[in-house]
Parts: sequence; C-alpha cells; structure tokens
Amino acid sequence: MKLSRRLRMNASFVTPGNRLADVGTDHGYIPITLVQEKTIPFALAMDVNDGPLMRAKEHIGEFQLESCIHTRLSDGVQSLQPGEADSVLIAGMGGALTVKILSEGEDVLRTVKEIILQPQSEIEKVRHYLEQTGYDITKEDMVFEDGKYYPVMKAESGEMHYDREIFYMYGKLLLDEKHPVLKQYLEDRMNICRKILEKLDCEAQQEERMKNRIREIKAEMEYIREAYLYMGYETNTSV
Repeated sequence: MKLSRRLRMNASFVTPGNRLADVGTDHGYIPITLVQEKTIPFALAMDVNDGPLMRAKEHIGEFQLESCIHTRLSDGVQSLQPGEADSVLIAGMGGALTVKILSEGEDVLRTVKEIILQPQSEIEKVRHYLEQTGYDITKEDMVFEDGKYYPVMKAESGEMHYDREIFYMYGKLLLDEKHPVLKQYLEDRMNICRKILEKLDCEAQQEERMKNRIREIKAEMEYIREAYLYMGYETNTSV
C-alpha cells in the first residue's frame, strides 16, 4: 500500500516493535502499512464514527490482517485500556480537539511510551499543553502536500521549557534544523500576511473594527521575522 507523503511521515514516527493505537484511523492505512512492513506487531484502529471504522475494517480484511489489527469504536482514547499500546497516533484533527483528546485521556496516555501528534491547526496550543503537562517534544518533521503544510511531533514523558513563543508556533526542533519546509511555510505565510494587510489597510479607513485584525496580522509578521532570523536567514529579503 502506497501512503501519501503526510501519512508516510506520520507512520515513520512510530518506533519499530511498538504496539500502535491509531486514533481517528479513517481508512486504517497507517496500521495496515506498518503491520505489512513488519514495523509493528499489532495495532488498534480507533475512530469515533462507525463509517470510517467500517471502511478500515474492510481494508484490514482485504489484506487478511484481522489477527494483527483490531478496530474499536472510541471517542479519542476513551476506549483504550492501560497496557494495550506503546505508541498513540492522533493525526488530522484541529489543535483544540487534539488537546481535548489528550486532556480527557490523560490517565491512559501516561501508560504509553510515545504520543505522535499531527494537528491541522492551532499547533501552538498543542505544544503549550505538552509543556504544561510534563511532556517533552523529542522529534519533529514537516511536509508540504497538495497545497498544505503538515507538521508532526513526537512527545514523550519529560520536561520542556521554551522561552520564546516562536518555539510553540513553529517548533523549536524544526527551527534548530532550519527545516526547508518550515522555511517555505514562513515565506508563504509572510506573503499571505502582506496581502491581507494591504487589503485591511484600505478597508480600515472606513471600518474602525479592522484595526484589531491589522494588529493581529502585524504581530504574526513579527513572529515570522523572529523565526526566520532564528534560523539564520538574516539577509533574505523575501520576509
């Protein structure tokens, strides 16, 4: 089975030999691939909705992997029992929902070795939550696919103390690495901010309420500049 770049990136974060709980499994492609490739011995494919779970079950059956991959209806990790998984993957959800799943499943998640997170939005909220609840981000990556940017992180029990907001927004490990996809993302966001700002500047002459939005955009642009300088690209004029 050929995974998309995003799914392959997420799958690569699962430590070989671990038992996986894939939360929001959808089609079940990651558990199927990892078991097929003998990267993991067992997986739970979990989803809150019957439809995706049925699709996953059908795909698992096509590859005759029912003994290695079990499906389970679950709201987040509510149906996961202590000792059933070593790795938990939560991908493709908004940051607020990701934090909700982590918070509601805090007890059982303390029993796993690693949590792999690929939030689609509000990523800084996820990183703040991890720091506040005794996790350390030990690995990060980022891909660009079909016009969208997808960052992923691995969290393990530990301590993390970030002293700059850009570390929460963009990922300290990605910034330290000068990750090329992050660089591209920062440039794209700066260009988007500039276009929005030009439009809002014109509208602000007629709409006082636009000024708050202008301040928000300018603040993001300053964070982008700070991140770009942190990565050592002082002379680049595109931002």
